[in-house]
Amino acid sequence: MKTVQIAVFASGEGTNFRRLVESERADELGCGHIALLVSDKPHSGAVSYAREMGIATFAHTHKELLGKEQWELAILEEMQKRTIDLIVLAGYMRIIGTKVIEAYTKRMINLHPSLLPAFKGLDAIGQALAAQVKETGVTIHYVDADLDAGPIIAQQRVPLEPSDTYEQVARRIQRVEHELLPRVVKQWCEKETR
Repeated sequence: MKTVQIAVFASGEGTNFRRLVESERADELGCGHIALLVSDKPHSGAVSYAREMGIATFAHTHKELLGKEQWELAILEEMQKRTIDLIVLAGYMRIIGTKVIEAYTKRMINLHPSLLPAFKGLDAIGQALAAQVKETGVTIHYVDADLDAGPIIAQQRVPLEPSDTYEQVARRIQRVEHELLPRVVKQWCEKETR
């Protein structure tokens, strides 16, 4: 069976990246293989963890590579070298440019901490709390040229209580992300190899 080569994009501590690596090592990603971590923050927790685990990294700021366009060309070259089949955006805090989107149409998924189309963009948890809604959730969707607007692959609800703090909601959302993301990645890989 073909191995599906996966690049994970992460900007921060990389808890979802860690979860995917753990899932692969526990044989829970099917034919999926985490081949590359891409980060715009060379000193992030995600990059440290990838290096610790022996996973290839592409960790450069846009400034280091003389702007977003050069960064995108460099990352496309890196992914072609590694024959990347799927991109998973897991806590990646930059908007992806059209060159990468076009090269990976229907092969790039994003993890977003709300029930899209509600609360797009940054600080979705803060937006949900400010709106005083009864629930929020997690969405995994395909990436297209519009922000958090691509076709939805999976969603899971997370109830909210009036007394909830930001931290409580963030922890509940993260638990759901850690369960939902590996499952969706595994399903995508299985479908790809059929």
